[in-house]
Amino acid sequence: MSEKTETETKGLQVKPATLLESIDSPQDLRKLKPEQLAQVSKELRQYIIEVLSKNPGHFGSSLGSVELTVALHYVFNTPYDRIVWDVGHQAYGHKILTGRREQFHTLRQFGGISGFPNPAESDCDAFVAGHASNSISAALGMAVASQLKGEDRKVVAVIGDGSMTGGLAFEGLNNVSSQPNDLLIILNDNNMAIDKPVGGLSQSLVNLTTSKTYNTIRYKIYLFFKKHGLIKESGKGFILRFNNSLKALLTKQHNAFEGFNVRYFGPVDGHNVTELVKILQDIKQMRGPKLLHILTKKGKGFEPAENVTA
Repeated sequence: MSEKTETETKGLQVKPATLLESIDSPQDLRKLKPEQLAQVSKELRQYIIEVLSKNPGHFGSSLGSVELTVALHYVFNTPYDRIVWDVGHQAYGHKILTGRREQFHTLRQFGGISGFPNPAESDCDAFVAGHASNSISAALGMAVASQLKGEDRKVVAVIGDGSMTGGLAFEGLNNVSSQPNDLLIILNDNNMAIDKPVGGLSQSLVNLTTSKTYNTIRYKIYLFFKKHGLIKESGKGFILRFNNSLKALLTKQHNAFEGFNVRYFGPVDGHNVTELVKILQDIKQMRGPKLLHILTKKGKGFEPAENVTA
C-alpha cells in the first residue's frame, strides 16, 4: 500500500478555489475589484459546504450570510472597524476571510478554532457571541466609546436568525438614541420578516435614501425650515423623524425601528453582493444610528438545506 497522503494524515484539508486562496486577511479582500466579489462569494460558499460536509457545524446560517460577510469586510476597515456578530454561528465566512482559512477544517474540534467569534482567537472578532440577542447593546457601547475618544471607528452590529426577537435586542434599540453614535445595525432577515417588502418601489427608495444627493437635499430642506421658523425642534432626533416621516409618506408604511429614531433602509436582497457594497458605501459615513434590513435565505447554495428552511 502507498503511504498516507498529508490530507489523510491530518484528517481533512480542502483546497479553496483561486480567488479565496489569495485572501489571508480583509486587506487582501479589499485589493480585489468589485466585480470579483461575486466569484469570491461563490468560492467561499462552496468552501464552507465542502468543509462542513466532513466536519459538521452550523450549516445554514453561515451559507445565508456569505454575501453580507464579503460586503462588510470589503467596505469597512476591519479589524479597526468593528463587526459584532449575533448570532455567532453566522460568522464562518468571517473566520475564513480573517486569516483562519487554513485552520477552518479544525472548526469546533479539540485544539481547533471556535464555532463562534472569539477575541482571544483573532483581533477581527470584536465580541464573544453565541445566540444571546446582545449584539446591538455590545456594539452600541463600542460606538459610544469611539465617539467619546474622538475616533473615526465604524461599528456594525449584525443581528438575525431569531435574535431580533430577544428582549435584550429591544433594550439595545431603546438605548441607541440615548447618546451620540453612528452605529449601523444589519438585520439579517432569513424568512422572519419584520416589515412587508414593497417590490420595486422599496428598492428605488433604498437607492434614493442612501444617495449623497438625497441626503444633501434633505439636510438643506431641514436648514431652510429651521431658518424660517417652521421647525421648533432641533437636533439629530428631529432630523431622523423628518426623514422617517418622508419615507412613510412615500411608502404608506411605518415600522418599529423608526419609532426608536433609527434611520431605516430596506428591505434589500442580501445575496446581491454588488448592491450590498454600494449601499454600505453610501450609508457608511452617515451620521447617527441606522438599520439596514436585508433578506437572505438560510442554506443558500445548497438545495437540501434550502428546502429544509423553506
